[in-house]
Amino acid sequence: MPDTTKQTTPSQSTVHRRLPNPDAVKAAHYLQQLDDARCEEKWDAVPELVRKVRKHAPHRSCLALTAETEGVITKASKKTAPVADRPSTAGASAGQEVSNQLPDLLGQIEHEDAFPEDGFQAKVCVGWAHWVLGEYSLALSRLPKNFDKEYPLYEAIESLSEWTKVCALKASYLKANCLARNGQREKALEAFESALPSLSGVWATKPARQQLRYWAELFLTEYCMLASQTIREKEKSLADPNCLASFRTWSRYWAGSRGSPLPGGHGFRGSVPRRQVWSEYYFVLSEILQQDLAYPTGHSPLSNDSSARNQLRSELKKVETIFQGLLFSETRFPRADEERAEVEDFVGRAMGNWAILNGRGWKEHDLGAGGRESLSHGMLDTLYGAATKTYHSTAILRSLFTVHLAVAEFGLAFMAFDSWFEIIKKGKARIESSGHPEPGLDDDATMLETMSACIAALCRYGGKDAAEKARNLAAELELLIEKLALASAASTVNGVPPNIFALSWQSVGLANAQWARMTYDSESRTQVQEKAIQCLRKSLSPEFGQVVDVKGVFALGLLFAEQRKLPVAVELVKTALLAEKAVEENEGIRNGPYWRERSLVPLWHLLALMLSARQEYLMAQRACEGAMEQFKDPSVLFGSRGLNGPYRSDHLNEAGARDERAADGLVDEMDDYEKESILEIKMTQLSLLELVDGPAVAVNASTELLTLFPRLFGDMDQKLELDPKTEPPKTSATLRSLRGSMFGSRPDKPARPRQSLLNEKLDTIPSRPQTMQTAQSVATTAPTIQVSNEQQGWDARSSRRSQRAESLHKRSESGKRNSLRKRNNSGNRQRARSSSGAPRPTDGDRHFAPFDDLNLPQYFTLAGKAGSGHDSLAPATLKHSASNASSRRGTSELSGISVGGVESFSPLLPFVQFPLDHSRRRRKALLLKVWLVIAGFYRRANLIDHARKACAEAHRIVQALEAEVSNDTSGSFSARQAGWGQEKSVEELAADVCTMKGHLSLARERPYQARADFEMALTYFPNHPAAIVGLSNILMDVYLEKLLPPPAVPGIDVEGASTLSALDVAANTRGTATFVDQSKLENFPVLPSEPLGLVKTRPMRRVDDSKMTNGKSPPSSPLLLGPELPPPHQATSLPLLDRLAARDRAYGLLSGLTKLGSGWNNSEAWFALARAYEESNQVDKAKDALWWCVELEDGMGVRDWSCVGAGGVDCYIAT
Repeated sequence: MPDTTKQTTPSQSTVHRRLPNPDAVKAAHYLQQLDDARCEEKWDAVPELVRKVRKHAPHRSCLALTAETEGVITKASKKTAPVADRPSTAGASAGQEVSNQLPDLLGQIEHEDAFPEDGFQAKVCVGWAHWVLGEYSLALSRLPKNFDKEYPLYEAIESLSEWTKVCALKASYLKANCLARNGQREKALEAFESALPSLSGVWATKPARQQLRYWAELFLTEYCMLASQTIREKEKSLADPNCLASFRTWSRYWAGSRGSPLPGGHGFRGSVPRRQVWSEYYFVLSEILQQDLAYPTGHSPLSNDSSARNQLRSELKKVETIFQGLLFSETRFPRADEERAEVEDFVGRAMGNWAILNGRGWKEHDLGAGGRESLSHGMLDTLYGAATKTYHSTAILRSLFTVHLAVAEFGLAFMAFDSWFEIIKKGKARIESSGHPEPGLDDDATMLETMSACIAALCRYGGKDAAEKARNLAAELELLIEKLALASAASTVNGVPPNIFALSWQSVGLANAQWARMTYDSESRTQVQEKAIQCLRKSLSPEFGQVVDVKGVFALGLLFAEQRKLPVAVELVKTALLAEKAVEENEGIRNGPYWRERSLVPLWHLLALMLSARQEYLMAQRACEGAMEQFKDPSVLFGSRGLNGPYRSDHLNEAGARDERAADGLVDEMDDYEKESILEIKMTQLSLLELVDGPAVAVNASTELLTLFPRLFGDMDQKLELDPKTEPPKTSATLRSLRGSMFGSRPDKPARPRQSLLNEKLDTIPSRPQTMQTAQSVATTAPTIQVSNEQQGWDARSSRRSQRAESLHKRSESGKRNSLRKRNNSGNRQRARSSSGAPRPTDGDRHFAPFDDLNLPQYFTLAGKAGSGHDSLAPATLKHSASNASSRRGTSELSGISVGGVESFSPLLPFVQFPLDHSRRRRKALLLKVWLVIAGFYRRANLIDHARKACAEAHRIVQALEAEVSNDTSGSFSARQAGWGQEKSVEELAADVCTMKGHLSLARERPYQARADFEMALTYFPNHPAAIVGLSNILMDVYLEKLLPPPAVPGIDVEGASTLSALDVAANTRGTATFVDQSKLENFPVLPSEPLGLVKTRPMRRVDDSKMTNGKSPPSSPLLLGPELPPPHQATSLPLLDRLAARDRAYGLLSGLTKLGSGWNNSEAWFALARAYEESNQVDKAKDALWWCVELEDGMGVRDWSCVGAGGVDCYIAT
C-alpha cells in the first residue's frame, strides 16, 4: 500500500506558504490603528496599540518607541499648557518623563535602517521633545539637518503615511520656531520658504485629520505672522515676487478645508487667531496697492485672460470678503464706553484701498465686472455693516459721506456729514470741559479736511441753497481755524500740518466766492468778495509752505478778474504757470497720468480770457494752445485712433476695434467736467478767431466743435451735421475729419480747391492764406468759406460789440457806445502780421512774449494761425515776461503770496460716478450749448438760415429733455430745478433756445417776433440775462416809437414770395398818417421823469360839490387821458400808457437783473439800464450806470468768466 502521507505533504506545504502569516496581518492592522490613533489625537489608545505592535511586529521597535514617546510628550505639553512665570511641580515631573524617553529613542535612531519613515519620525520626535523642554538650540540640532534632501528621498508623497506628513510639518515648524526664538528671524523665514515646495502636496490631502490640520495651521500661521512682521519692519521688500507666498499657501489651505469647518477664532491651541492672519494678508495686499508696486506672482496661478491689476483687484476683494466676514461675526456691538479699534482700522484700510481703486489712476476695465459702481456700492455695504459693530463712529460716518458722494447720492452724503459734524462738535466740547481725550473722535486735521471737502462738494455740485450752506459751514470752519491757530505758533498746531491750514483757508475763500455769485444782496456782494480774496491770499501765504495748490491760485485769479484787477490777476496766473513742479510721491496711482498738466488746463483758459480782456488777442490764442501744448503730443491727449489717416473703411474699423483700448488717450479717462473744460477752451479759441478775423472765418472753423464733441463724449442720439444739403464732416459716425480739422495735415499732400458755403451771398475772392489746419479741412470736404473784401477789413471792436449788443436800433447808439470803445489795436495787429525777424512785443504788452510755436499740437492751432501773416510770429516763451514781473502794475497786491512751487494737491472729492441718465442729460445740455454757439457764429456772419437750422437742433434737444421729464415717474428729475451736478435746468435751457430765436428774429428784422421769443424765454426762466436785455431794448424802442405798431390786418407771408411784414406796412402808411393832431398837443402834460409806481404819490383833490352835475363828477379832461385814439387800422403809434408801461417794465427787469449774481457784472444790462435812466431824465443815475459799464467793458474777456469754471480737475469753483 503506497504511502499517501508523503504524497500529500508537499501540496499542503505549498498551500501554507501561499497563506499570509497571521502575525503579519495583525501587525499591519495594529500599525494602521496606531497611525490612525496618532492622527486623530487618541493618545489614550496609543499605549495599548504600542504593546500590540511590539508583540506582533517586533521589527518595528523604533516606531513603537516613537509613538510611546509622542504620547508622553503630548501629556507633558498638556500639563504645562497654562504657561506661568513660576515653574509648577506637574510641569517638572512631565519634563522628567520626557527626558527619560530620549536615550532609548536616540539609540533606536542609530540602528534604524530598514524603515526610513520610522527613523524620520523618531528624529522629529526627539526634536519635539527638546522643544517642549525649552531646549531650542538642542532641538534645532536634533531635527533633520537638511529637510529638502531627507524628505524627498521617499517616493511619491501620496504613498507616505499621513503621520509622516504630520512629522514633516512638525519638523519644519519646530525648526523655524527655534530659529525665531534664537533671534534668527531671516533664517527662520528661509526655513519656512524652503519647506514649501516639499509640502505642496500636504495641503491637498483630503480628508485632513486632526493632527495634520493642527500642525498645518501652526506652520502656516507662524509663517504668515513672521512674514508680515518682517514686511512691517522693512526687513523684507514688497517688491519680492514671493512676498505673498505664505499668505497664498494659507489661502489654499483655507479653501481646501471647506469640507471640515474652519469657523475662525483662535483655531487650534497655540496657533495665531485666524482672523489676524487674514488681517495681515489684507494689510500686505493693501500696501502693494497703495504703493503701486508690481503684482507678486510667486505661488500664484497665472492668468493670461486678465491683467496684473485685475488679478490684484480680485485677490484683494477675496481677502477683504473673508476678513470682513470673520471680523463682523466675531465682534459684538459695544457698550457706550467701549471702542472697536479693529473695526475702525479695517474701515480706514478699506477706504484707503477704495480711494486708490476709485481714483483716476485705475481704469474702469481694471476693476473687473461692475467697475466703479460695483466697487462703491460694495464699499457702502461694508460701511453699513461696520456701523452695526460700532457706536457713533466718526470714521465710519466720514467714510459714508465720501462714498455716497462718489455714487452721486448727494442727499445721503450730506446727511452723513451732518451727523458726523454734530458728533464731532459735541465730542470736542466734552473734551474741553472734562479734559479726558476720546480716542474714537477724529483729530483736528481730519476734521478740518472733512469740512473742507464738504464745502468743496457743495460749491461744485450744488446751487444757491448749497452755496448758502457752504457759507455757513465756512463761518464755523474759520472760527475753528483761528481757535487752533491761537493754541500754538508752531508750524504744526495740535498735529495739524501746514498744508491742512492752507486747504482750510482755501475752502473758506471758495465758499465766500461762491456765495458772492449767488446772493441777491447786492450791497454785501463786494464785502463777501473781499473776504474771499483775503482767505485765498491767506491760503497762499508763505507760512504754510512754498508749495501752493493750483486750485487756490485759480480761485484767487478768477476773483481778481471778476473785480477787473487784470494786471495782478495775469501776473498771479503767469507766475503759477511758470513755477517749478512740486514732486509728489505716488501721484500717478492716486490722480492719474499727467495730473499736473490736467489740473493746469483751467488756469491756461483763465489766462486766455484775461489776455483777451486786455485786447491781447494773439497772446490769448497762444494761451489756448499752451493748455494743449503741455501734453507735447496730441496722441497723448486724444489717442492714436484719429492719427492713422484721414479715412478708414468700415472693415478696417471693425478690425481695429480690438485695439481700441490701446489707442485711447487721456480724454478717454477724464470725467465729463475735464472734457467740458477742453471743449470750453475750443469755444474760447473760436471766439478769439471771430474777434480777430471776423465771424465768417469763425463759421468756417465751427465744424471743429462738432468734430471734437463726439471725440470727447461719444456719439449722441442726434446726428451732428451743419447742413444736410452740403456734405458735412463725418463726425457722428466716424472721426474722418478728426485729423483734417484738428491735428493738421501732412505737408506732402497738396490741398484741393476749397468750396464756399457763402457762394450765394459773398463774392469769390482770394481767401486767407492756407495753413495746415485749413488745408486739411479742405481735404476732408468739410464746409469752408471764403472771406470777401468786406470781411477782410473786419474790425475787432465791431465784432466784439456784435457779440454783446443784440438790440435792434441802429441809430446814434454807435455814437454813444464809441465812449465805451477801447484803444484801437489794429496797429498792433498790423505789426504782428508784418513781423518777420526777431520776436517783438504784440498787442500792447511789452512784457508778454508769444508762446513757443515748436511742436504745437494741431488740435488747437487753428485760432493761432487763422489770420494772414500770423505764422510769422517768432517762437518765444513765457519766461520773458517773468523776468520783468516786478515792473508790472499791480505787483504790490501779490505781496504776502508765495508761489515757490505749484502742485495740485490730492483731490478732496472722490471720483464721482454719476448715473447714466444724469450723464446723458448733462451731455445733451452741453451739446445744446455747442449748437447755440454755432448758431451765434452763423447769425453774426449773416447766415440766418444756417443759424436757424443750428437753433432747431438745439430746440430738438430741449424737446427730448422735456420728454424725459414727462416720462419720469420717480420724481427725481425736475424741469425747473437743475439738480445736483447739473449746470442748468431744462427750463433754463429752453430759455437759452428761445433767446437765440429772439436774436435771430432781430437779425431778420422781425422785432415783434423777437419780443415774443424773449417773452417765452422769460416764461421758462424769469431771470435769464440775455432775454431780459433783449426784451428791454425792444421795450425801450417801443417807448421811443422806434417800433411802429403792427398793422391790424397783417400782410401775406408766403415762403419764397415777397413778404409784406408789419414793419413794411407801417412804413408805407407813415407818410400819409400822422402820429397825433399837433393842435391837441399844445397843453399835453409832460411825461413823468421817473418810472410809474416809483414817483411820490400826491393826495387826490376833493371834487367841489358845487361843480357836480346831478350828483355826478364832471367829465374827465381829455388832456389827462391823452389824445383820442384813432381806429386800429389807422393807428401809427402806440397809446401813451402802453409806451410808459413798456419803459417801466424795461426798467424793472433791468433793475432786478443788475442786482442778481448773474447780472451784477453784465455790461449790456447796465448799458440798457443807463438808457432807461436817460429816457426818464435821471441823468445822474444814467452817468453812474455808464461809468460802471465802462469799467465792466474795460475788464471783460471775449467770453463770460463763468465758462472758465465749467470743468476742470477736482473742484474749482462752479461759476
